[in-house]
Amino acid sequence: MKDRGLGGHHFVNAYVADKLRRFDAMDRSFEALFELMFSERENTLCERSDGYRIIKTSYGEAREETLARAAALKKRLSAAERDAVVGLYMDNSLAWIECFWAILCAGFRPLLLNLRLDAETLESALKAAGAAAVVSDGRRFSVPTIAAEELAVGEEPLAGPQFGSDLLVMSSGTSGSVKLCAYGAEELYWQISDSSQIIRRCRAIRRFYRGEIKLLAFLPFYHIFGLTAVYIWFGFFARSFVLLKDYAPQTILNTIRRHGVTHIFAVPLFWDRVYEEALRTIRGRGEKTLRKFERGLALAKRLGRVPLLGRIFGRLAFREVRDNLFGESVRFMISGGSSIRAEVLAFFNGVGYRLANGYGASEIGIGSVELSANARWLCAGFVGRPLSSLAYRIDPEGELLVRGKSAARVIWEDGVPRPRGDWFNTHDLAECVGGHYRILGRRDDLVIGLDGENLNPTLIEERLRGDRSGELCLIDAGGATLLVSAPRGLGARELAERERALRERLGELGLSARIGRLVFVPGPLMAPDEIKLNRRRLREELLSGRLTPLAPDAEDEGAEDALLDSLRAAMAAALGREPEEIGARADFFLDLGGSSLDYFALVSALRGEYGVDFPTEDGSSLSTAEALRDYIRSAGAYVD
Repeated sequence: MKDRGLGGHHFVNAYVADKLRRFDAMDRSFEALFELMFSERENTLCERSDGYRIIKTSYGEAREETLARAAALKKRLSAAERDAVVGLYMDNSLAWIECFWAILCAGFRPLLLNLRLDAETLESALKAAGAAAVVSDGRRFSVPTIAAEELAVGEEPLAGPQFGSDLLVMSSGTSGSVKLCAYGAEELYWQISDSSQIIRRCRAIRRFYRGEIKLLAFLPFYHIFGLTAVYIWFGFFARSFVLLKDYAPQTILNTIRRHGVTHIFAVPLFWDRVYEEALRTIRGRGEKTLRKFERGLALAKRLGRVPLLGRIFGRLAFREVRDNLFGESVRFMISGGSSIRAEVLAFFNGVGYRLANGYGASEIGIGSVELSANARWLCAGFVGRPLSSLAYRIDPEGELLVRGKSAARVIWEDGVPRPRGDWFNTHDLAECVGGHYRILGRRDDLVIGLDGENLNPTLIEERLRGDRSGELCLIDAGGATLLVSAPRGLGARELAERERALRERLGELGLSARIGRLVFVPGPLMAPDEIKLNRRRLREELLSGRLTPLAPDAEDEGAEDALLDSLRAAMAAALGREPEEIGARADFFLDLGGSSLDYFALVSALRGEYGVDFPTEDGSSLSTAEALRDYIRSAGAYVD
């Protein structure tokens, strides 16, 4: 079966080359981009599930709705100047795509507002850009705010749209300040050209499933990674986006399988969670199964040095693993946004998928992605060679410099615009091996150790992070300080044992004399709305006292409690952990990462053991070993 919807062409490469040629010939404008992106009008733009059926929207249908929204927006903002900035505050949806283009078609410049940033930061960005209004799906702002659902009601499609000159993307803000980066159609032309080079150089990324290429719309379109590598790259070639109802893990897995998703681009946090869940399932099947899996994965990595052998072995040996993950439709996956662990890359590539590491920034767009199928590069976190429109250079300080035609044309920082210069200093530390680049961390994240030497947090965290080690973050807080996440409810002995093990590991790595302070903190280090560690925030919170070190649970210290120990063991079994990792007051969901299915398995086992029914509505209050102990005793089901 051939890939469908190729504009009359029989092969992907011919279709891609022809469409890019037409974009070049049509003056590389937003008008040309819009017309070409929606030219295959019968192709499916997006699909979603309402729980019972799959609902599809074609590019032609979305085009008409976009022009109707543009007409309504132009009326609402009739007093605004041409090329005025209009913010767009929406999560991924068909409406986001239509409103994004409606703003451009109405002659305005969209500012893609980052939903993960606080209100003060967003208002600051609107002020810096001189925004005339915001199109929003909920939050209201100090400037006129237009509800997305109000646009296009009863409007005739806009005739003769006059397009805005560029679009504005916000940086993530984790470096301490938020920048606004402007991209015109010329820069997007070069980014699309880069993607066409990827398609020609990497056969895996253009593979389809049952005649279709479907990308999971997981990354936010308002972020540079989601905007370029997800929406612009795939939208230009009229491929399909699969929309998520929500971001619950089971929803994501079910959506991928039901829709036959072929491409998944996500941040390392996503891959980490899928990896940890897969390992937990494998551990739950016993030590013998775990050892067999580990031996197979090690062999897959060795064979991966000869890509064809590695791929054949992975596809044959790990079919059951894939069935429990994404199924067989997925063809290519990319991680980007921050560093990803080598063992996570080795896992996905070993079990028969293709997960590549990529690199980019708000200021430069997408810079590179590892296209080699060789495990030497794929599994070591390399990000490949620079894409065709860009050049990389590493300065004497080890920092990566980038220049090229696809980078942002103007960058606003602290309200001051700065046109694109020659070389842009990313302040990311990098190395180049055999023409392949690897990002080693950020220059401003370096920590001065007790011996006066610089410590690279990214590399040290990678070396320290082991099985069940939890999150780690090395910061400079009155000296080199290692933050370690731990579940609430750990006793003093358990906490001391964790510290002893970690200090022993520091000694093995020769870091004992360089990192003086270990601070255990309750719960995850990343905030719920973050996609990577925000070292600056953690440092500020620790120094200000807002991040409180974990205090050991001293209740019944030294006393024996057979029921409590049994319940901790039961929780550990349900979660694929060791009993000593389960504190008496550690929350099954919030601290230990358990799911509702895990909890159901736990209470089912306890019901069989103690003959006690656990009311479903009380699940949230019976989520610690201590609470379960008290409940069982109160039911008279256990006698000391």
